[in-house]
Amino acid sequence: MKRFLAAMGLVLLFGLSGVSAVLAETFPLKGWVSIETKHAFSDLNKKMTRVIKANKMGRINTASASAGARGRKLTIPGNRVIGVYNNIFAVRMLKASKAAGIEAPIIFYLTENEDGSTTLSYKKPSFVFTPYYATGSPDLKVMAEELDVIFAKIAADAIAE
Repeated sequence: MKRFLAAMGLVLLFGLSGVSAVLAETFPLKGWVSIETKHAFSDLNKKMTRVIKANKMGRINTASASAGARGRKLTIPGNRVIGVYNNIFAVRMLKASKAAGIEAPIIFYLTENEDGSTTLSYKKPSFVFTPYYATGSPDLKVMAEELDVIFAKIAADAIAE
């Protein structure tokens, strides 16, 4: 009975918070940039590594459900999240808002399409940090807008090569 009540509480929590509505949406979502490319998934993944570094950012972490599935002998379309940031921005972010630290690194999302092409998506940093503008210093918004330019350049460089 405790498990049932806990599960129902989670359903109610997610339902009230609007998460269920968000899960039903498709790209592009509000605050997202979503670019259909002609690149194969593995090619774009490799290019992302190069262009992230060329734009003086770091590939902080990565995760892939398709790689995990492959380890279980399952095949699903390619997907990968790539966490991108730089300590220069991390220090500025934390000075402006400690709470905003949970948002770093900011994620690029690669998804393989049925035709073998790949979609490159990301949330604009200014959108990611919006909830913290009211409680942080104005410097957070300035920093996020600088990151918008860098993330747009990374995306443009990745699809142009």
